[in-house]
Amino acid sequence: MTSTNKTLTQALLNFSSAYVELYKTKLGHLPTVEHDEQWLSCCEQGPHDVSHHYWQPALMESSTEGDELTFSNVESALKLELHPDIKTYFTTIFSSDINAVCAEGELSLLFAWNSEDFARLQENIIGHILMKQRLKQAETVFFAVTDEEDMIISVNNSSGEVWVEQVGCKPHKKLSDSLTDFIEQLTPKLL
Repeated sequence: MTSTNKTLTQALLNFSSAYVELYKTKLGHLPTVEHDEQWLSCCEQGPHDVSHHYWQPALMESSTEGDELTFSNVESALKLELHPDIKTYFTTIFSSDINAVCAEGELSLLFAWNSEDFARLQENIIGHILMKQRLKQAETVFFAVTDEEDMIISVNNSSGEVWVEQVGCKPHKKLSDSLTDFIEQLTPKLL
């Protein structure tokens, strides 16, 4: 792991911890998620009520679910190397979406909930990159959705810069020089 990736890992851990602490401070408990027996995660921390469980982000490396979750199959399928920040971002924690606010507005950071969700995420990334290539646009990888329909936050695969883009269109507004810088400027937000 490069020093940049260690910094990104730490930024993700700090931000996800701040999100959990916000819940504990404001609501007196961990975040909750609708429980689904067919969609279990190591993030779940036990029942909140009949249909919801408490949850918190879980380190992938300390989870048996996180064994060998990589992007080598995606890179092989696309004949393309993904930016290291993209790989670090999606292989640091299992988590439900985490809501946040930045200078541009509200967004939800996307993560894999479990290993099956990681596989689905990989398929979506392949589809997104193939669409970008078909449109002859620079490859990007989405990692967040905004409160505006069809607007996503993505990482430029070549530069690592963070951009806003409308699905199917070229990125139109640069938000940060790096994913680490972007994560560090976010404020966690309750639902």
